[in-house]
Amino acid sequence: MFDTIVARSNEIADDLIAVRRDLHQHPELGWEEFRTTSIVVQRLRELGYIVRVGKEVCEESARMGVPPAEELESAYQRALQEGAPEELLEAMKGGFTGAVGILENGDGPVVGMRFDIDALPLAETTDPEHFPNREGFQSVHANTMHACGHDCHTSIGLGVAQLMMEMRDQWSGTLKLVFQPAEEGVRGAKSIVAHGHLDDVTVMLGSHVTASNQCNEFDIYAGAGGSLATTKLDVTYTGLASHAAGAPEKGRNVMPAVATAILNLYALPRNSQGETRVNVGVVHAGSGRNIIANNATMLVEIRGANTQINAYMEEYARRILEDAGHMHGVECEITKTGEAISLESSPELMERIDRVAEQVEVRPASPNRLISPGSEDYSFMMDRVQSNGGQASFIRILVDSPTAGHTVTFSPNEDAMVRGVRMFVGTALDVMALR
Repeated sequence: MFDTIVARSNEIADDLIAVRRDLHQHPELGWEEFRTTSIVVQRLRELGYIVRVGKEVCEESARMGVPPAEELESAYQRALQEGAPEELLEAMKGGFTGAVGILENGDGPVVGMRFDIDALPLAETTDPEHFPNREGFQSVHANTMHACGHDCHTSIGLGVAQLMMEMRDQWSGTLKLVFQPAEEGVRGAKSIVAHGHLDDVTVMLGSHVTASNQCNEFDIYAGAGGSLATTKLDVTYTGLASHAAGAPEKGRNVMPAVATAILNLYALPRNSQGETRVNVGVVHAGSGRNIIANNATMLVEIRGANTQINAYMEEYARRILEDAGHMHGVECEITKTGEAISLESSPELMERIDRVAEQVEVRPASPNRLISPGSEDYSFMMDRVQSNGGQASFIRILVDSPTAGHTVTFSPNEDAMVRGVRMFVGTALDVMALR
């Protein structure tokens, strides 16, 4: 069984690369992954999977950070122009992207897998030596780039779908492949969980390609932990404009509220029980130097070592933001646009993953747990499975890249996708194998 996995993963390597390069060239932001989803849906249906799409994937009320209607429509039209079938796109209108592929193959465990599909709002480097530029598959979408490896994740997921279908006479159970929208900004996973897709899953697997100088020694970490819980907040202050010299007292100025909020957020008391973070990443305010500013928006994030500490940070941050508005007589509106809880992989499943790695010619790291402070909304999927008595892990696939993720020169080595396919298929079959 494991020999077959190794052989077939090698044989589909060129297909993995072709899919990844096409996705890299046509990146799409969260809730706008219309073309990407259509590619996934078509391939899963060709393979014979039951496919959930549109409002069957995400619970509408649990989605966070959905772009404005005009932005969604623009992305929808672009996907049409780039060849996505209109009959598939219809179900995704309003940003209902993502897909769930289901393969029911007799009695047995239910294994879930998560593959995130969205890109980042970054302009890819124009350096001619950048690998995608050199090979001719650089992003053709302005200020949008697969700078976090989700193009690789999606390609791995489709490779896994193919091998699991080909080898279905060797296992029994149910496979659920979740192609998740809007991971960036931690906006999408919670809505998939809320829809109930993972309620019967007994083993859950996710992964992320990770640039590392250890990739010459190891290929994977069987699991990850120590990730920070986080909350993303969009803040709007609304005041009243007036002439800055002629009648400043008639205005209600948002600028002092913004300044008060920023200074006090960064002075927010920390927590003795664990690490905390706070950051104001973007501020837009005012319209002219001689006008009392009547509007401002702030993009804020807070993080905590665990879900409880993050809740402490969020409560305190909200109080600061609201009180800053009250101090200066302006209105404050706060919208939660993203969220993730803390994440810990199941030790028993990590041990299984290590054993499988050795069988499919993948080098596991020792110790097998990567401490990763970055936040991940896959944590909601893990928590649902673990809370129901199952096991879950977040595998880190080590890659060579000139720079780390979320940079304009991120470029993971493509052969890592073969190892990703081996780990997902090998672990699933080890759980569900006919014995």
